[in-house]
Amino acid sequence: MLNDRLLVSLDAAAGERRSSAGIVIPATAAVGKRLAWADVVATGQHVRQVEVGDRVLFDPDERAEVELEGATYLLLREKDVHAVAAPRGAGAGTGLYL
Repeated sequence: MLNDRLLVSLDAAAGERRSSAGIVIPATAAVGKRLAWADVVATGQHVRQVEVGDRVLFDPDERAEVELEGATYLLLREKDVHAVAAPRGAGAGTGLYL
């Protein structure tokens, strides 16, 4: 990975989802601007606030897909990440910071 790039794997749960009434909403349904969670697989040398293993929140419209060894990953810039959920420290705080 180069510069400020992140290689992330999209959550499997990012596809279909259910409403509170139990209605299945397909992944292709347009529901305004919905952000997605992904796990960081690799980072570039200039990434400052994200580490490998963190979960990041990003806009799915600002991404590029890449296939490596049969698996599909997403390529993001660090500036496109809206939030990071990561356990920091030993039991201190929620681990979610913005």
